[in-house]
Amino acid sequence: MTVRRLIAPLWCSLLLLPLVACGPDDNTGSAAGGDTDADVGIDADGGDVSAVERPACPFTAAQVSDLVDQSMKDEGSCLFGDGNGVAMFTITTASPTAGEATYDYQREQATQTYREVKDVDKGRKAYLAVKDIGGEAVVISDKGSYTVTLSSFQAIGASPGGYEPTLRKVLDALPL
Repeated sequence: MTVRRLIAPLWCSLLLLPLVACGPDDNTGSAAGGDTDADVGIDADGGDVSAVERPACPFTAAQVSDLVDQSMKDEGSCLFGDGNGVAMFTITTASPTAGEATYDYQREQATQTYREVKDVDKGRKAYLAVKDIGGEAVVISDKGSYTVTLSSFQAIGASPGGYEPTLRKVLDALPL
């Protein structure tokens, strides 16, 4: 009786193991060999839209330092920190289509996470969200989409208006 109960799970694992071991398809990069997040589609007039790749990180550590009025260090992958493991400035980039696909969900999540969420007049659509210890701005433009997150900046959090004026400065500096 014990052997019968073990046979079904054994067969299932033998059938699934080759599928798991193979991993994802390796043909996900572009023809040039790089990994891109490109969009090809149809515009409002019915014509083809040129491929729009995910934009590179738009700022250097020096530019971020100027935007937040605090010395910041580049920690890689468009992540900037104060060097003490406290204040963080992050930018996630994506293609316009990828940004459009997640925008409504991101905005809904922001209403649950942040004290205040406001639409702003940038790019195709954008919002900024703030609370006492952090803020987020999301903007989608024809050149790409950007999600900017700031957290744990003592001077920004204590300043009049909190994170909102800094996020607006960052949105103004993005290459939209």
